[in-house]
Amino acid sequence: MEIHGTCKPGFEAVRDAFEANFAEGLEVGAAAAVTVDGEFVVDIWGGDADTEGTPWRRDTIVNVYSTTKTMAATCMLMLADRGELDFDAPVARYWPEFAQNGKEGVLVRHVMAHTAGLPGFDPPITMEQLYDLDGVAANLAAQTPWWEPGTASGYHAVSQGQLQGEILHRITGRRMADWFRTEVAEPLDADFWISLPASEDHRVAALVPPVFSGELTVNGVEVSADSIAVKTLTSCPMTATEPATRAWRAAEIPAAGGFGNARSVARVHSALACGGAVNGVRLMSEAGVRRALEEHTDGIDKVLMVRMRHGLGFGFQLGESFTTEPGQMYWGGWGGSLAAVDTERRLSVCYVMNRMDSDLMGDIRGRRITDAAQTCL
Repeated sequence: MEIHGTCKPGFEAVRDAFEANFAEGLEVGAAAAVTVDGEFVVDIWGGDADTEGTPWRRDTIVNVYSTTKTMAATCMLMLADRGELDFDAPVARYWPEFAQNGKEGVLVRHVMAHTAGLPGFDPPITMEQLYDLDGVAANLAAQTPWWEPGTASGYHAVSQGQLQGEILHRITGRRMADWFRTEVAEPLDADFWISLPASEDHRVAALVPPVFSGELTVNGVEVSADSIAVKTLTSCPMTATEPATRAWRAAEIPAAGGFGNARSVARVHSALACGGAVNGVRLMSEAGVRRALEEHTDGIDKVLMVRMRHGLGFGFQLGESFTTEPGQMYWGGWGGSLAAVDTERRLSVCYVMNRMDSDLMGDIRGRRITDAAQTCL
């Protein structure tokens, strides 16, 4: 199979890892990108954008699910760096209605670190209801926390982005999709969208949904039907067919609905890797970036059922992807997309694809890419 794009000398191991994913039959179409000091040393793509044989092209984009969370986190880190948001303030300072039913003590950093106790929607919502930002905000504001906020993490799979989006909206008067576009994506010339206009539909790769086993297990751990894990994942049921619809693409879902490619994700993250600025565009101060590296929780996650170490909007432990090195942080998306940032090495790595793996924590494909990039340095 032909691999397109560029790979600078010294980074051939990344290209080899990329090719291995296809050679072993693990992939349909994918892209990988690596930046060092803000410059691309790897920018490659290959395979098919769908099961009909349409080639994956340089400008192909795909729904990256929870890798979108890193874009929402970047927006929140920028707001904090500008003095408009205090991570240690109660959410209700910015969103007064949120203080209902025992949530007056929920802090913004609890939302950022998945410890707010609101991992899902209660009552559960349909996909159509998810697209109603005001309705979702009302649902979350009326909830009682599912555990004592700040005491444990429980992956806020979809709710985190809606919580962050409403906080940003209350502060700026703008929706996150629009704010991200003008404050982050356009200045960096990053082809990433939290709400995708119809004019870009022709570039979207078709996801190949995962095969569901039907068993009540999360990351290999048996869970009961009334567990927090099941309650969370069924509070807004998804089948992975939603990104093929115009309604999903147009919606603002900052935790799961972003469309981009490896190049665009690595581009945004390169600013974080380089102390908040890249190629003359400053998103935040170096101190602002360091906030993301503050560890806020370390324990077995109530939803993912594995050990998770969370900073502010990024993680240091994602299943088998983990780090104890200072300055390194990760995040990934349902199906297999994965991104890594290393502020010590000024390194940004991203892998995106369209064949979804069933493991919520991703699989070997993205880890091969990030591991290879680290090895090359």
